[in-house]
Amino acid sequence: MFLTKKKYSIILFLMLILLIFTLNISAQNPQMNGPVEEFKVQKQLNSSIIFILIVIALLLVLFVWEPMPISLLALLVPIILTIFNQYSKLSVEDSLSGFGNPATITVMAMFVFSAGIQRSGAVQLLGDRISQITGKNPKRQIALISIFTGSTSGIINNTPVVAALIPMVRELGRKTNVSPSKLLIPLSYAAMLGGTVTLIGTSTNLLASQVSERMLGHPFSMFEFSLLGIIVLIIGIIYLLTVGFKLVPARLEVEDDLTDEYEVRAYLTEVLVGEDCNFVGKSFEEITEDKELDYDIIRIIRNGKQFMEPLNAKTVRVGDHLIIRARQDTLLELTRSKGMKTLPEMVVDDDAIEQPLAGETLVEVVVPAHSFLVNKTLKEINFLERYNCNVLALRRGEELTHQKMEDYRFQPGDLLLLLATEKTLARLRKNNNFIIDREYDPNLFDQKKMYISLAILVFFISTVSLGLLPVAIAALSGAFLMAFSGCINKNDFFDAIDWDVYFLLSGLIPMGMAIERSGTAAYIAVNINNLTSVLSPVFILMVIYLLTSLLTNLISNNASVLLMLPIAVGTAEQLGINPFAFVITTTFAASAAFASPVGYQTNLMVYSSGGFKFRDFIIAGAPLQLMMTVIVPLLVRMIWGF
Repeated sequence: MFLTKKKYSIILFLMLILLIFTLNISAQNPQMNGPVEEFKVQKQLNSSIIFILIVIALLLVLFVWEPMPISLLALLVPIILTIFNQYSKLSVEDSLSGFGNPATITVMAMFVFSAGIQRSGAVQLLGDRISQITGKNPKRQIALISIFTGSTSGIINNTPVVAALIPMVRELGRKTNVSPSKLLIPLSYAAMLGGTVTLIGTSTNLLASQVSERMLGHPFSMFEFSLLGIIVLIIGIIYLLTVGFKLVPARLEVEDDLTDEYEVRAYLTEVLVGEDCNFVGKSFEEITEDKELDYDIIRIIRNGKQFMEPLNAKTVRVGDHLIIRARQDTLLELTRSKGMKTLPEMVVDDDAIEQPLAGETLVEVVVPAHSFLVNKTLKEINFLERYNCNVLALRRGEELTHQKMEDYRFQPGDLLLLLATEKTLARLRKNNNFIIDREYDPNLFDQKKMYISLAILVFFISTVSLGLLPVAIAALSGAFLMAFSGCINKNDFFDAIDWDVYFLLSGLIPMGMAIERSGTAAYIAVNINNLTSVLSPVFILMVIYLLTSLLTNLISNNASVLLMLPIAVGTAEQLGINPFAFVITTTFAASAAFASPVGYQTNLMVYSSGGFKFRDFIIAGAPLQLMMTVIVPLLVRMIWGF
């Protein structure tokens, strides 16, 4: 059975409960200062606060166990807040405000920006140069990958940067005999850290800017926290080259053949159809309908000609050779009951499976978080007929499966090994629902589109930095110019947008407003401030960072920043210190999902590509998480002061 996130989620959830319990104990501590005690009396639990706390708890449980995509779960928020508006203190307009929120619009436009730059081939081309510089030195590879990824993620969304670089990184590892696993976690961590350098590096920053403007009248400027972001990025890279280098495991061995990497050899066999075979005279559709054992017919060889999916209309004849995917015990039962003869001389490797003349090739495909495959099975989406290809194996993290794949329910980051025709491969390249792994084509680079897309990006950054246009309007203008100039196909404009993120943000933005208006933020802030009897304000800031980063590892960066910012601002106001320092700290903490593969999209993307276990992220990421819990608040205090 595949490893799920349940055990890890329980651990983090218990840690969160323990912290909250500590805060509640401190709330009963009589040794607290006068102003906080006075505020606590004015902010006792009431029906509104209890209601909001129940909704928050419900969301956390649903987001952790994920009975359906969290983007759909987020739509419950405006529904609940409107129905129970006497407790949420929000009007209908407030509950629906997330759908037209400037931050939501900006994030959507940035997806188009990133797609335009990515599809010019610029990121892939520059990334490919790394292999020419680093040679076979893994530390040098990590350093350049981290520097390049971190700097690029500061100016375009970090998710497509990682999507573009995963194939390059895996191919680099293969060429230099370095396990791709050693390079992929640094790729993801550097993308997260680089996203904190500028306002547009990640959707988290844009959301936090909007909340900061609403609560403090202080939105982020383009380079407001760049100094802090650069320092944090450098510290992260140093960690990855020292402690992290020892902690990141080499899960995947360097294999020249995909068949070896996916252990296909033990599951593919060539059989000969004899005169007494039960399949003779039956169509493949009939065989499939009557199938009792777990096997798939991958290919038919007849008179020297190769045929692959779709095979349904073909009829089995005497003398046909069938390539069958099945376990050995299943194959023995199949040959015994159906009257077929195995041909053990078949050599299973990439060259044997791929048929260049027929245009068939092996390809790895990553399922991104926004893919329509998520939470669906091959059977439900009619995958084989839709894409005219065979699925030979599936990988989730360290686990491989070759059985019962039709009923396998996909999750973000899953890796598929496909046997596909060139026509199918061309379709997959254009399809946003897949990331083609281990593929880099220099011909994809379009110099003209690269210059135009970069010029549009400079236009966007300049207008926002100089205050000539609001961020949302500048972003919309840039997205329009990307389509108008042809940097992104007009038909692909809406496909470039991650609609899951749109609905997630739209649903959760009013939750942050409800936390603030119901008094919940003030109530929680008072309980946190009771720790001032034993902790100084900078340690309170560390507690805020730790709580936010725990939530990020549990749910997502956007959800955690929207839930925690009102609490952080309320805490600062009750302490009587600079609330903007708390906003910055919370924003950085929301982009610090180092200890989990499920809290941040880039971690999910490398999870299966690197063959990682859940605990690999805990072992490699927890020390960095704790380091940043101390370092970021101290740096924030130095730069912004209390």
